[in-house]
Amino acid sequence: MKLDDLQIGIIGLGYVGLPLAVEFGKKYSTVGFDINEPRVQELKSGTDSTLECSSEELGSAPLLTYTSNLESIESCNFYIVTVPTPITDENIPDLTPLKKASEALSQVISKGDIVVFESTVYPGATEEVCIPIIEKNSGFIFNKDFFAGYSPERINPGDKVNRLTTIMKITSGSTPEIANFVDSVYSSVIDAGTHKASSIKVAEAAKVIENTQRDLNIAIINEFAKIFNRLDIDTEEVLKAAGTKWNFLPFKPGLVGGHCISVDPYYLTHKAQEVGYRPEVILAGRRINDGMGEYVATQLVKKLAKEKIHIDEAKVLIMGFTFKGDCPDVRNTKIIDIIKELQDFNMKVDVYDSWASKDEVKNEYNIELIDELKHEEYDAIVLAVDHSETKNMGINRLRSLGKKQHIIYDVKHVLSIGEADIRL
Repeated sequence: MKLDDLQIGIIGLGYVGLPLAVEFGKKYSTVGFDINEPRVQELKSGTDSTLECSSEELGSAPLLTYTSNLESIESCNFYIVTVPTPITDENIPDLTPLKKASEALSQVISKGDIVVFESTVYPGATEEVCIPIIEKNSGFIFNKDFFAGYSPERINPGDKVNRLTTIMKITSGSTPEIANFVDSVYSSVIDAGTHKASSIKVAEAAKVIENTQRDLNIAIINEFAKIFNRLDIDTEEVLKAAGTKWNFLPFKPGLVGGHCISVDPYYLTHKAQEVGYRPEVILAGRRINDGMGEYVATQLVKKLAKEKIHIDEAKVLIMGFTFKGDCPDVRNTKIIDIIKELQDFNMKVDVYDSWASKDEVKNEYNIELIDELKHEEYDAIVLAVDHSETKNMGINRLRSLGKKQHIIYDVKHVLSIGEADIRL
């Protein structure tokens, strides 16, 4: 296969798949496939509800078409799978979307085709889970009739600086020749360049440790914050002081949600335990970060009690619900942990977030987002997400939302030091 012969099929048009489809659609015949028909229709109309691609960017890919019809990608010869890889409530990898994508591909794949997976998995998943499904259902033989690659996604939702083309891409292939070709395909659209891994397993492992390392770095900062809170020391002031050393890493405390950092470590620990190794540091970090929502709620309750504000039926405003600032993504948001814990104390909780989809939040979390902020209404205000909108409100505007006696808890260090009543 040559680059001139490429006909690319992107499986999944979410935060990862759409930017890929747009970039490839500028140079190659590209079909974006998604089983979500409303999603396909919105993209056809030139709108992206994830806000990863502007209308102008969608219009810059003349060779890109969208479909929810599987037969429409039969003519493709280079497939890229970008479906989600979540975890179950028991923190076990859920490969269902990946398995279904593999089954779908087995119905359209032809001899000589290449399938590249981008979904985050544990080392070995591509060749142990996905490839056997394609082989079984298509009747084709791996590395004879069809080939595979793995190129982990590095999309950072909401980031308008570090984009697909400006982030170096890891590539790999199931044979040395396929590895070279996969690398050349990505190199043709990635300005930052590529790094060709020695095997698919190496590429899978590289991806899963990237976010695991970040998760652990945040976990230690969260533990620092818990210690400093007991010592009545402001965590941000400590981090600023320590940050004057050249090799101190600039992480901040907070809730670790989203589709990557809070999920990927469980893929690695699952595989580690499968081969007889019990990870200790990784799981300890996960326990700390998974417990931060409950910790924030408990700290707020203690502060209310200390200020002699009646806890039963207290009214609390949560500012922000998405998993990160200036981003509409509510997947695996840890704000829900704060809300549930406060409701367990019989508090009335209002949630405001102009970035989040009201319908999605209602469907996924059974939370009704409020439309307007009310003055002098709340016993406590929790700045849970650092949206620019919240930052721009300023302390006086935020204070106006509270009753005469109220508490402001600045979880994300939105305000200047000393302005909030309690900070993480």
